[in-house]
Amino acid sequence: MTAIELVVLDMAGTTVRDDGVVEQAFQRAAERTGVADRMPWPEALQYVRDTMGMSKIDVFTHLAAGDVAAATAATAAFEGAYAEIIAEQGAEEIPGAADAIRALRDAGLSVVLTTGFAPVTRDALIDALGWGDLVDLALSPIDAGRGRPAPDLVLTALLRTGASSVQAVAVAGDTASDVETGRRAGAGFVAGVLSGAHDRAALAGADAVLDSVVDLPAVLAERGLVRSVLAARTP
Repeated sequence: MTAIELVVLDMAGTTVRDDGVVEQAFQRAAERTGVADRMPWPEALQYVRDTMGMSKIDVFTHLAAGDVAAATAATAAFEGAYAEIIAEQGAEEIPGAADAIRALRDAGLSVVLTTGFAPVTRDALIDALGWGDLVDLALSPIDAGRGRPAPDLVLTALLRTGASSVQAVAVAGDTASDVETGRRAGAGFVAGVLSGAHDRAALAGADAVLDSVVDLPAVLAERGLVRSVLAARTP
């Protein structure tokens, strides 16, 4: 097995607590733009839940029946609403996430955060958490070309960090699209986590389904993919 050099982690639901913020922001965006008016509200909300982790412009393009202008306006409204909620409520990490990231980096691995959010929202979250120096890089779909479940975010992380191969990359996230993007990229290890949007059945395509990203360093160590000191460093 190839040793892991790079770990690519999702943000909301994986390293950052969501607590329904995405759904709240979607509701505000829908109310402000009418982007979901063509379908019953429960159907629109379920689609948002099913597509958690995907690029928001792609989600809104579907809801707007392919109307790119309407989807663009709704995406902007969503990003604005998300920023409002973060300003109102603050942001919290998944308990232990920062320590897990530090353990990975202390073991010599690069760590990249990825998200379906636009850079302005991504950076607002990172600033709210005080994570500016915690990771090597943070990427949004606009930085990579396409959002999940395309492999672009993972492959861009590999290119930007200089990892030697896709087999040297581990991917972890809380949604089916996180798992699929890892698979499409050819990542050497793909983990689903149960701290966010999707359940164990939805994450079944992963190499491992973990309770939390906190478990990832120890699992990588147990499988011989990183040096074993990680197990001791993880809380």
